[in-house]
Amino acid sequence: MSKKSTDSSSREHSAFPLAEGSQLGYQFDQVDAFLERARQTYDQDQPTKNPVTSAEIRRAAFPLKRRGYSARFVDAAMDRLEEVFYERERRTRMAEIGDEAWWAEVGQLLRDVRGRLDRPRGKRFSRRGFFASGYRRSQVDAFLDRVSALFAGEAQLSTAEVRSVVFHSEWRGYNEDQVDALLDAVIELLLATR
Repeated sequence: MSKKSTDSSSREHSAFPLAEGSQLGYQFDQVDAFLERARQTYDQDQPTKNPVTSAEIRRAAFPLKRRGYSARFVDAAMDRLEEVFYERERRTRMAEIGDEAWWAEVGQLLRDVRGRLDRPRGKRFSRRGFFASGYRRSQVDAFLDRVSALFAGEAQLSTAEVRSVVFHSEWRGYNEDQVDALLDAVIELLLATR
């Protein structure tokens, strides 16, 4: 089968439009395989061997190619899918430990996040070594100021905005893993308090 017919058959079976013009899109097979795993996980009454979780959905990244699935549409679908999986996981966890214990866990997560946000600008995370780059500190701090304002009730911030934030790199910037972990925690808090 030719490459052209493979691409068009993939397109026929998908609800996602293709990237247009010179834009890159996500590779069909990667997106389709991940969504199939997610569907199998969701359809199972009992835990599967390798279940998809809301955290895995949040961190999923797909290779790019010309005329792949439009990233905008796939990302929007992944955002909705994460919310559905998170709600299911929340209900399961509450059934296991009870509502009060679950809210206590959410409260602890909020305290952990606020502890990081309360640190001085430029010192909220460890910095990379002299010969390594990390996230630009000024951009991360500016975004985290928005998160602080959200928790103070002074601003609005959606889960989609947190998921899609992009930081440029700089020498001796913030440690990316630490920043990403905090952003994951912020998304969890936003989902937990809906």
